[in-house]
Amino acid sequence: MLKKLLIFSAVLFTLLSGRQAFAQGGGITPRDLEKLQIMEDSMLVTADSMYEAFIPETHVAYSERFIRQLLKTLKIPNSYQYPFDKLKDKISIIGPDDHSFRIFNWGVDMSAIFRRYYGAIQMPSEILKLYGLSDYSEQLGKGAEDSILTGGKWFGALYYRIMTNDLGNGRRVYTLFGFSSANALSNKKVMDPLTFDGNSIVFGAPIFGVGSKNFPGQRINRFVMEYKKGVTVGLNWNDEKQMVVFDDLTSQVNDPNRKYTYVPSGQYNAFMWLNDMWTLRMNIMPIQELQDGQAPTEDDKK
Repeated sequence: MLKKLLIFSAVLFTLLSGRQAFAQGGGITPRDLEKLQIMEDSMLVTADSMYEAFIPETHVAYSERFIRQLLKTLKIPNSYQYPFDKLKDKISIIGPDDHSFRIFNWGVDMSAIFRRYYGAIQMPSEILKLYGLSDYSEQLGKGAEDSILTGGKWFGALYYRIMTNDLGNGRRVYTLFGFSSANALSNKKVMDPLTFDGNSIVFGAPIFGVGSKNFPGQRINRFVMEYKKGVTVGLNWNDEKQMVVFDDLTSQVNDPNRKYTYVPSGQYNAFMWLNDMWTLRMNIMPIQELQDGQAPTEDDKK
């Protein structure tokens, strides 16, 4: 069934090209606006079943129906200009601050313990371009941080932030922040670089100041945090500190190979964008040891 789903996603969400009437500065006609609104309402109904249907195995079928509805909707002229405000309550629809693309993204429970993620990247082009994303995280295994993914393969996750950084010579890298609960024992958070190479998309890039455990002397291409289910772990941009702040993790049983035992240690690490990479900063808010009866000051709490 999984193989069938992969083939379906690859075929249905492969890069599509079709001439559309997307015009810079142009608007959606009243007739097309009505079509978009009707299709959005239909997708809302399907999304409810996709998430809430009593039998988990039927969620995939509803997701496939949702995919067909989404494709039909995006073929409506100037669909890129339609915000899908109601649909945003059901799935993630986000884009970078330069408005160069947007991502439609959601996750589906395929069984009581297995979850799969779906996504597609829409480009604001006169020729409609839709890059389909095929969740490849299960196949990556221990090579998740080292891999470069092309052809629509992608570390499946639910995205909650995109950050844009310039690399010079007109090149840009987009760092996608995502959450995955696909594993039965653990959750993951990820920083995944996205770049565009002509008409292709590439996930993963050596822009992290962290050495690879599998390939000494090389940097990782993707930052992945894996940790115990049921605990809260942060990984996000901090405006005040102007850096990505994340929890330092430690194994509850002192076994670094058992990622499902990892929990926050109480310390925090960070990434700062310096010299065209995310540079690691350890223990940016170290734990303060207080003597009996001593309370932390307001400065200590910041």
